[in-house]
Amino acid sequence: MFIRFLAYSLLFVLLFASCKKGDDPGLAQVDPDEQYAGGVNGTSFDFGQNAFGGQVDGLTSEQSGFFVTGNSFFRSNWVSAPASVQSLDGLGPIFNAISCGSCHFKDGRAKPPSQPEEPLNGLLFRLSIPGFDVHGGPLGDPVYGGQLQDKAILNVFNEARVRVTYQEMAGQYSDGTSYSLRKPIYEFFDLNYGNFAPGMMFSPRIAPQMPGLGLLEIIPEADILAFADENDADGNGISGKANMVWDHALQQIVLGRFGWKANQPNLSQQTAGAFNGDLGITSFLFPQDHLSPVQQQQYPDVPNGGSPEISDEILTKVVRYTQALAVPARRAFDDETVLRGKFLFDELNCSACHRPQMNTGTGGEIAALHNQKIWPYTDLLLHDMGEALADGRPDFLASGTEWRTPPLWGIGLIQTVNGHSFLMHDGRARNIMEAILWHGGEAEKSSEGFKKLNSADRTALLKFVESL
Repeated sequence: MFIRFLAYSLLFVLLFASCKKGDDPGLAQVDPDEQYAGGVNGTSFDFGQNAFGGQVDGLTSEQSGFFVTGNSFFRSNWVSAPASVQSLDGLGPIFNAISCGSCHFKDGRAKPPSQPEEPLNGLLFRLSIPGFDVHGGPLGDPVYGGQLQDKAILNVFNEARVRVTYQEMAGQYSDGTSYSLRKPIYEFFDLNYGNFAPGMMFSPRIAPQMPGLGLLEIIPEADILAFADENDADGNGISGKANMVWDHALQQIVLGRFGWKANQPNLSQQTAGAFNGDLGITSFLFPQDHLSPVQQQQYPDVPNGGSPEISDEILTKVVRYTQALAVPARRAFDDETVLRGKFLFDELNCSACHRPQMNTGTGGEIAALHNQKIWPYTDLLLHDMGEALADGRPDFLASGTEWRTPPLWGIGLIQTVNGHSFLMHDGRARNIMEAILWHGGEAEKSSEGFKKLNSADRTALLKFVESL
C-alpha cells in the first residue's frame, strides 16, 4: 500500500512539474517547435564559435556548392588592380573594408571602436544632404557621396577619419539600482576633399550578424504589410510602417526588408550594394566605382578590376551563401526563469515590434527555406525609437527617428562568436540591458516598464532574450 501511495505521489509530482509552466500565470508556455528558430530546415544546433556559419538543411548539391564557394569569396580579401588573382582584384579606390568577413567576422556582428581614433572596422557612416534623389532615396554629399570611406588604395587619398568617444549617462531603476548608458560622440577630421556640404547629415551603422537572412527574404509581403499600423488605429502606441525603396533590378519601388532602416529590398541588392559601397567593387547592379563626380575628376585613370569587377556568377554564389545561413536553435527555452522572462517580454509589449513567429512563403531559389515556421522576433517594419536614438537622416520613407526592428534570433550567441555584446545600430549598448534602456519613442513605455521590474524579473527578461 505504501509503495502504491509513493508511486502515485511521485506521479503527481511529475505531472505537477510538467503542467506548472503552462498553468502558472507568471510563466509563459513553451510554444510547439519554438526551439527551431529558423524552422525545421533552417535551424543549426552548433552553439560554438561557428554558430552563425552553418548552412540550412535540404540544399541541393548545386546549392551546397554555391554555399561553399560563396563562403570563400565572402571571407577572401580583395586587392587593388591589377593583380595576379583577377577574380579578387578591383578593391577601392576608396573603401571601408577589404572583405565581407572583415566586418561580419564568422558571419557575426562588428563592434564599434574601443579607442577614439581606432579604425572603423565594421562601423560605417551614411552621408546625405536635405532632399531626395529621383527614386525618393537620400541625396549623397556632393563631394563625399553617400558613404564615408576611411581607407584607400595606394596613391589615392581616403576621405576622412572619425574619432569616436562616449559620454556616460547615469540612470536608476525604480528599486534604486543604478546603471549607466554611453552616448557616442563622433568627430570627423582629416577631410581630404574639402568640407562637407552645408546641412550634411550622417548616420552610423554597425555590421549586424548574418543568420536567417534568406528566411526573412521570403516572408510573404502581405504578411509584413499586415503588421503595419502607421496611424496606430488600434491605439496600442505602436505605429509600425513599411519602407518602400528602389529596386535597381526591377526598376521600381518595392518593399524594403534589409538594412538598419529597411532601405534594401532583397539580398541581391544588399550584397551588391555592400560590395560597391564598402569594398569599392562594381557589379552588374552597381557598375560605377563609389566615387563622387569631384573624385572621378581627380582620379580619371585609377585602375579597376574589370567591368564589372565581380562577375555575375561570383556575386550569385555570395548571395546564395547569405541566403542559406542557418539560425542557431533556442537554448534553455523551457527553463522556468526563461519562461518568466518570456512572459514579461509579452507583458511589457516588447512582442508588438519584436514579433516572435512568422512563416516563410515559397519565393526564392532555395526550396529548403519554403514554408518554414520561424521565430525571428521582428516585424521588419520601421518604428519611431525617439530622439535619443535618432540620426536625423531620412532614408526613403524612414524618418530621422525611425529604425527597422532588428531580428533577435542569435542575439545570445554574439559573445560566443564575436567576443563582445555591443548592440544597437551604432554599437552604443554594451549589453542587452543597455539596449532595452535606450529604447524610446514607441518603445518608451516598454523601456519604462523594464525599469520598474524588480531585480529577479529584470534578470529573467534578460535571460529570455539571451536564449533567443
